[in-house]
Amino acid sequence: MSLKGIELQIAIPKTFEAGRIAEQKQQQSQLSQDQAQLQNEKETLKNRESVRQSEKYAKTDKDPKGKNQDKHEKEKDRQLNEEEKKTNHPYKGSFVDFTG
Repeated sequence: MSLKGIELQIAIPKTFEAGRIAEQKQQQSQLSQDQAQLQNEKETLKNRESVRQSEKYAKTDKDPKGKNQDKHEKEKDRQLNEEEKKTNHPYKGSFVDFTG
């Protein structure tokens, strides 16, 4: 297939134009990827520097009611432990046989 001079006058500028458009699209996609990466880095930095959620142990001030509740819970736990120690197990004995 041979091209005539008139056809070459139209075809050659079109190829340059198509190449230029393809290059612009490639640069545009690269720029959008760079912007997305920059946005992601900013968000990551913001998340590192800010507190997103506070822990329940980070409270510094307690109301008097909370102190009383803590004491009450400790007393309750202590009473449960004492009761467990006092109760006898239904099938375990208290005698240990050390003879061989």
